[in-house]
Amino acid sequence: MSDLTHTFTVDATAQEVYEAIIDVRSWWGATNIVGPTDQVGADWFYLVPDLHYSKQRTAELVAGERVVWEFTDGYLDFIADKGEWIGTQGRFDIASHDGQTRVTFTHEGLGRSDECFDVCHDAWRHYITESLRQRIATGQGTMRTREEDHAAVRQHATSRP
Repeated sequence: MSDLTHTFTVDATAQEVYEAIIDVRSWWGATNIVGPTDQVGADWFYLVPDLHYSKQRTAELVAGERVVWEFTDGYLDFIADKGEWIGTQGRFDIASHDGQTRVTFTHEGLGRSDECFDVCHDAWRHYITESLRQRIATGQGTMRTREEDHAAVRQHATSRP
């Protein structure tokens, strides 16, 4: 299985990137998140009503290097296996080189053969390579609206064979 991965490079320090990642509300959803996202062992929740619910546990925080979340519960309304994310991990690897920092996000355990892959790939692409990148550059990400999330699901549903 090939895990879902997105990578980008920014003009920022590894510590600035790390601080942006753990400030999840600023790039994944200010009103969609409940709980502390910056404490090892803490559980927190992400919710888009009638579409997506996930419970994450922050498993690892290494300043300037890595952030790992364990997806411990979840519900994806738009696929048959509603709990497809349960038991997977989100991992951010941070590496500096020549004054820039590379961010690699990997949703471990979510691969091309999984039903939500196309929708999730599109959503993570937005939230990682656009919203998080924008958050690092400007201090504020570009979250999608609930309507935009629903439209993305509909788009992928109609393009499936």
